[in-house]
Amino acid sequence: MTEPSSVVIVGAGLAGAKAAEALRAQGYSGPVTLLGAEALPPYERPPLSKAYLAGKAEFDEALVHPQEWYAENDVELRCGVEVVVLDRPAQEVVLADGSRVGYGAVVLATGSEPRRLPIPGAERALLLRTRDDAEAIRATFGSGHRLVIIGGGWIGLEVAAAAREAGSDVTILEAAALPLLAVLGTDMASVFADLHREHGVDLRLGVALTEVTATGVRLADGTEVPADAVVMGVGVRPRTELAASAGLDVDNGVLVDGSLRTSDPNVFAVGDIANHQHPVLGRRVRVEHWATALNQPASAVAALLGGETTYDELPYFFSDQYDLGMEYIGNAPAGSYSQVVVRGEVSGREFVAFWLDADDRIQAAMNVNVWDVVDEIKPLIAGNVVVSPDRLVDAAVPFAEVGR
Repeated sequence: MTEPSSVVIVGAGLAGAKAAEALRAQGYSGPVTLLGAEALPPYERPPLSKAYLAGKAEFDEALVHPQEWYAENDVELRCGVEVVVLDRPAQEVVLADGSRVGYGAVVLATGSEPRRLPIPGAERALLLRTRDDAEAIRATFGSGHRLVIIGGGWIGLEVAAAAREAGSDVTILEAAALPLLAVLGTDMASVFADLHREHGVDLRLGVALTEVTATGVRLADGTEVPADAVVMGVGVRPRTELAASAGLDVDNGVLVDGSLRTSDPNVFAVGDIANHQHPVLGRRVRVEHWATALNQPASAVAALLGGETTYDELPYFFSDQYDLGMEYIGNAPAGSYSQVVVRGEVSGREFVAFWLDADDRIQAAMNVNVWDVVDEIKPLIAGNVVVSPDRLVDAAVPFAEVGR
């Protein structure tokens, strides 16, 4: 494949900015245009639910590159513009104002958007996706302020931690029996439930909602939970409308091969929207986390420029809540593992948990307040190593020696 005459990147978040960076780093000298709907230059989103939301970091610290980087690297950054059509026959993208930008290749990095529950008054709830969203939520924090969070996922729990540390009274409403239950399973989800209860969060589990009212949230049993503000954190959906309307293969994201190429050889997809055929996991995965947006673009660009490449990084994410910091590596959806074993002390919240399949291969691992172990664990997952559970949980045994 010859190098494209020009590259257009649709979506100016972390993934889009990293695609532009990779193009220049890998020697591409043609025109690069980076188009973003937000008026701000590309920034990372994790601080929006962590340090920036808590008022512990300035927004500029979240910028992917300084503003001047784009001009210095001959990247045309256009903020506040919306791409409404991907015209594949013409090899052009169409903007909302009707103007067109031609391309030799396209990288789609359109990301995702928060979901709203289909209940009356859902529009009253605050969502968290942008800097403005974070600032609107932070403005509700303070002693005596009542915040209700709908959803006990990562975003909901991180917002709860920031709000509690700011003195807010916080209630979390979660439909499942535990927060993060689908992600972590009962034992590890209980760690986070206990953590938030110990910090004064009113955690209400197994509840159904009927309405967000002007004064709070009404539950199916008729109870109204009073609130000065409501935040809804019930997951996101990938922004695939542009790809779907262009006729690309879409199914829970944009379908891409191992090199992140879509069903059109001139179009690539990265980040939240990429439903990727993962060579290590042996199945398709779509990962809505920072590390994917950070790392996928370099592989996509290598393939776009004609190289033989496969994206094989394992899914990774992290979270900070109160005095608990954690990292998670791998992928262990419900049904893919048979047991969870632990090295360390769960009661002291200083441990590493491992999700093992029926053959004692590690599907995923989570280190809680234990650091510098991800690089040691990663080869065990990537190599499908059959481990001895007894050796795995023995802190005296190096990770390199836990195999049978």
